[in-house]
Amino acid sequence: MLVDRRTFLLASLASVAVRAQRSALETLSDWFRASPDAREAGVKACLDRIRAKDGDVRAWVQVSPQPPTGSGLLSGIPFGMKDIVETKGLSTEYGSPIYKGRIGTEDAAIVRELRQRGGVLLGKTHTTSFAYRTPAPTRNPRNLAHTPGGSSSGSAAAVAAGMVPLAIGTQTGGSVLRPASFCGVTGFKPTFGWMSTEGVLPFAKSLDTLGFFTPTAADMVTLWEALGHPTSASGDAPLGVPQPPPAVEPEMAAAFQKTLARLRSAGISIQPIDIDAMLTRLIAEARIIQFYEGAHFHEQRYKEYGARLADMADLVKEGLQIPASQYDGARRFIAECRTKIAEQYTATPVILVPAAPGPAPRGLESTGDSRMNAPWTALGTPAISIPMPVGNALPLGLQLTAGHGNEAVLLRTAVRLEQLLREVS
Repeated sequence: MLVDRRTFLLASLASVAVRAQRSALETLSDWFRASPDAREAGVKACLDRIRAKDGDVRAWVQVSPQPPTGSGLLSGIPFGMKDIVETKGLSTEYGSPIYKGRIGTEDAAIVRELRQRGGVLLGKTHTTSFAYRTPAPTRNPRNLAHTPGGSSSGSAAAVAAGMVPLAIGTQTGGSVLRPASFCGVTGFKPTFGWMSTEGVLPFAKSLDTLGFFTPTAADMVTLWEALGHPTSASGDAPLGVPQPPPAVEPEMAAAFQKTLARLRSAGISIQPIDIDAMLTRLIAEARIIQFYEGAHFHEQRYKEYGARLADMADLVKEGLQIPASQYDGARRFIAECRTKIAEQYTATPVILVPAAPGPAPRGLESTGDSRMNAPWTALGTPAISIPMPVGNALPLGLQLTAGHGNEAVLLRTAVRLEQLLREVS
């Protein structure tokens, strides 16, 4: 009888501990500290949250947990995958009704890597059609009357709604950083080419970049290290800010200046830099590359489906009119800018700009404007968006960028600023 009672008490205490960990799994860092049993319970909690919330948020195309194919630091941690990424046996519909019901035949490289490291693929998240403009049905969890941004709409919303601690997106203009800003989470795109896009539907091959969503910058550091990338660099790098400041909406302008003031009051060195004209032209040149490459990739699809491609049909028609000489000129200009920005990063290793022109627009007709992100995508630099303190207002993101391959400094700086902003808010 005594043995039975002791066994019962130990089992009860273990159950309480697991429930406590389960309720505490709010960030990816929490998941990494959790026991295997707590991670298993956490997956069930994520599925419960999806059932409870996704009728309103509509972040998911399909929820069908897939077992890991290996083990590692991601063991038992669930993740969502944007629906332009191939997934074996799961929906891969590219956000288009044309491909409704299409099932992937293999896993993309990023899916294989995460599953081999023990991650649990929870399902597919909504994307704008072909990762372009036509909106997904997803709503912003912070305010359902507003867009979550795009094109990685479902991935950003799923993390913001606490449905999953990690989700994958892609960025060709601003498709990771802008939704992160709108939804109040952390979005990160590494240096162009550092992560394989094999198995990801192309848009513009010179620009397409994988990206990640996590609740916090500290989580992003944890994830990046779990993927085998060191982040031991100091986060004390001098910061640069373009002058004059970027033209943005009043809410973003006020929040950005207030954030800079808070950081300066905390002892952060922030230096004005003269790159505004370069950034402005980069927006235009990046658009030429996006339209030219997107049009030529989707040309055969347009011939087959025409106007059924919706906004992508308009891009193809316009992009096919761009002369090769204009495209080549845009590529040359961007290459020249990469040299110039590399020189700037030697003086200010991290540059701060707004992550979006303003808060998430009301309604689902538009996913917002990518002009705050497009220059950095064109340059191929790593960039991250972290939330700024805005009280009960719609979220606004602070974008940090760094030189090619300088992810460690970028991520550590993001964590440092995140902590300082929390302390002074």
